[in-house]
Amino acid sequence: MKRLAFAIVGSAALALGGCNNNNQDAVQNAQLNQPETDLNEIANQAAMDAANEQAAAQANIQKAQQEQNAAVDNAVNPQEADEQNVSGM
Repeated sequence: MKRLAFAIVGSAALALGGCNNNNQDAVQNAQLNQPETDLNEIANQAAMDAANEQAAAQANIQKAQQEQNAAVDNAVNPQEADEQNVSGM
């Protein structure tokens, strides 16, 4: 039983020995591998993208309204058609 306890304690000590938090090289390498981000630039880009999408949507709505108005303007007034039929008789 003592050998088993000694083996468990020894393997635990070896496993925890690898968890050294003072390895500054690993910390610096991890920091160097991170992309440099400027949060203000990212936020400004997102705001500009949203504004551009909104402007494009508004332009599409205006275009659709203009097309609808053009279709209504080209419609023949039934009263004028009746007048032309009467005058042709």
